[in-house]
Amino acid sequence: MAKNYYTDENEWQWLYKNAIDWDRIIPLYYPEFPSADGFNNKEEVIAFIEEMITATGEWTGGAVTERARKLDEDGAGTIKDGYTVPSEALQAFYDEAKELQVIGLSAPTELGGMGAPVIANLLAFTQMNRACMSSATQLGFFTSMIDMLERFADKEDAERLIPQIIAGDLSGSMCLTEPGAGSDLGNIQTTAVEQEDGTYLLNGSKLFITNGGGGLGFVLARIKGAPEGLHGISLFLCEQTIEENGEKKRNYEITKNEHKMGLHGSFTCEVVYENSKAKLIGKPHNGFRYMLHLMNEARIAVGLQSVGGIEGCLAYARNYAEEREQFGKNLMEHPLYARNMHDWETERDAFRALMVDTVVHFDVYQRLDLFKRQGKELTAEQEKEYLHAKKWTRRRTPLVKMYGAETFTRLSQRAIQALGGYGFIEEYDVSRYHRDSFAALLYEGTSQIQALMAMKDLMKFIMRNPAKYFTGLVNANPIANFFGAGSEEESKFNTLQYDFKKNFVKLLIKTLKPGTNIADPAETRKFFNAKEWLKEENVMKLTIHAESIALALSYLETLRVLAKHAAMDDSRKDLFNRYSKLVMPRLASIYEDWRQW
Repeated sequence: MAKNYYTDENEWQWLYKNAIDWDRIIPLYYPEFPSADGFNNKEEVIAFIEEMITATGEWTGGAVTERARKLDEDGAGTIKDGYTVPSEALQAFYDEAKELQVIGLSAPTELGGMGAPVIANLLAFTQMNRACMSSATQLGFFTSMIDMLERFADKEDAERLIPQIIAGDLSGSMCLTEPGAGSDLGNIQTTAVEQEDGTYLLNGSKLFITNGGGGLGFVLARIKGAPEGLHGISLFLCEQTIEENGEKKRNYEITKNEHKMGLHGSFTCEVVYENSKAKLIGKPHNGFRYMLHLMNEARIAVGLQSVGGIEGCLAYARNYAEEREQFGKNLMEHPLYARNMHDWETERDAFRALMVDTVVHFDVYQRLDLFKRQGKELTAEQEKEYLHAKKWTRRRTPLVKMYGAETFTRLSQRAIQALGGYGFIEEYDVSRYHRDSFAALLYEGTSQIQALMAMKDLMKFIMRNPAKYFTGLVNANPIANFFGAGSEEESKFNTLQYDFKKNFVKLLIKTLKPGTNIADPAETRKFFNAKEWLKEENVMKLTIHAESIALALSYLETLRVLAKHAAMDDSRKDLFNRYSKLVMPRLASIYEDWRQW
């Protein structure tokens, strides 16, 4: 029976109406009412977006879900004459997306899009991932290309290409990875040679490129003579079909579609460039910085993929449990089974709340960043809001990518076990969710890369002023803040955050050892000198703990959001308490590991 992934989900309805800060988002898209789009007030905008995600909720809960198994079995399609050709199932998905105008949901209205806030597109994207992660992955490289073109390409190219993407005739890819350079992007070998007309010829190859045959690619390459490493990389826009002397010709070739463990319905390609004509994006040697924007956007998207995947596999497991009897009882009547399901759904609901809070910051950051790149001068209030949104987007991005992907794989495994032997049979869709979940672990930077990023960001924050951070621990003591907490949940969160800081400082002192005898003035000076903390051999010891540090930060950020929701609505207190009970033993285990190491 088909579901609507919005109207049938009370949690999503509460989050939409209460957890999204529309007062921050809407003025950035509709600065005055009545708006050019015909909206008379904020409430009409909110209602309109809700109508859209209700429509996508019905589509994804129906047709997309029903087609998911066929797409998984048939695959994304084939390669013919160096181009990718979508399978019947994938093409049907594309056709429906075009008909519903999902592709242009957040695209500029002047180019044929609907101009909705980014968050509307991200909510629809989450629904798609619950239905079929392969379909969502493919569609994601329509909307991300629109954003990159609008943000970084020449106006002429943006106005020429974006309408084609909205019409479903073109999509694209981010072309980073090479055979000898996976996470080590500074080692890429693809070259770019400038021509007399200002274009460049690319030579080299890329592999593991999602949707590499979409029609255009943003390609990282090194201009001949450029510096080594990341600082010598430039970004290029390369179209697969170009026109020369009045004739269309293939500009680069798709040579392989990888046979993968999961995501069978998504193209993962090898792309070969042989004197492929391309245009430089922005300034030379700034390519990694430009691509980092798309990479960070993709990491947020992986967090949303994980939400959708977790929702899908747990809903499947619960439906099975409610229909299945063992030993004369429904499975949910068995205490251990019910306890497990309860814990899994608690983590699902908590992580979903974290993601919604994160995409609010992300939407604000995206919009104001676009204004800046388009040369618009921000007001003092907008500049303040931009820095605030940028800070929280940066802090959360590696956490939601890592925590979401790791949780998706773990809970999809649990969903298989919840079905017993049936979970091992391909006829039951939990195996597809689990196979697909490994992609989220690996692309856009592995969990280990995200953990190192999160640890690096925390260290940078501390090392700006070590003395302030360490002395701030005194003021962060729950006893000192006893009268400052706004609610019981906020007080509990403050206590847990203090515990983290206290244990983390002990870990820093143990691993970095910048001078611990505070009775000795020379040692004291070392303790409060940032350079003394950053000796490479000691920092490398700290990286051993990067994953546990990032997990602890993920739990705390989730608790921060849940405490905020509990302060807004008493009905949310239960989720805060359930989640805190779930993760407190995990935090204790992490701190014990730090002590024992």
